[in-house]
Amino acid sequence: MNDSSDKSGESGGLTPNQRLEAPNHRLIEAGIATIPDMETLQECVAYENVHQNRTQILRRLKWKAEKLRENEE
Repeated sequence: MNDSSDKSGESGGLTPNQRLEAPNHRLIEAGIATIPDMETLQECVAYENVHQNRTQILRRLKWKAEKLRENEE
């Protein structure tokens, strides 16, 4: 059974774990690039803060937040 069933419609079917714990950096970048909204982004930031707290990933999430805010204007 698949662990992502609880979030399948809201965030492209990916949980924060799936977005940020990919086996290589390109998949992590793709996971961040496909974050559709601020709610999903906040979930990813919270996950990263609790599990890995990697500065580079948090920086990319910050850049994604800026892009999402620009699109809201």
